Amino acid sequence: MIDERVHPRVLAALERLGAPYEILDCDDAFADTEDFCRHYGRPLETSANTIVVSSKRGPKRRAACVLLASTRLNVNTVVRREIGAPKVSFAGAEETLDVTGMELGGVTPFGLAADIPLLIDARVAGAERVIVGSGTRRSKIEISPEALLLLPDARLVEDLAG
Repeated sequence: MIDERVHPRVLAALERLGAPYEILDCDDAFADTEDFCRHYGRPLETSANTIVVSSKRGPKRRAACVLLASTRLNVNTVVRREIGAPKVSFAGAEETLDVTGMELGGVTPFGLAADIPLLIDARVAGAERVIVGSGTRRSKIEISPEALLLLPDARLVEDLAG
């Protein structure tokens, strides 16, 4: 099924998983998580951010980290250890777009390239449902967190966020 609100790679990944999901419309102006939650009356605890991180020294290493919007990524401790890099930081908007094909406000764990490990904070798994990006700024996806764990190279990580 074609839905122009959702990135085609994301839609294909969702269809392969076969897990039930719902597409939520989103005005582009409210695509950033805090704005989305405020505007659409959703608690931060039900939304999950997908943040791309990148090593700053040595061989280039990246990962996509999924964490509840009410938490903060432990980038200098847990993320650094998980990707095995001496120094790690958030990828900028341009690097994120280059690596994922997705704009900030729409980045999602679905449809990522195979060479990007997916780290999921354990708190995400405790949620009943989560809202994540759709690969575009025009919609969000509401899905069970168990579906995230079915993605290739997905790893549940304790204390990825705090």
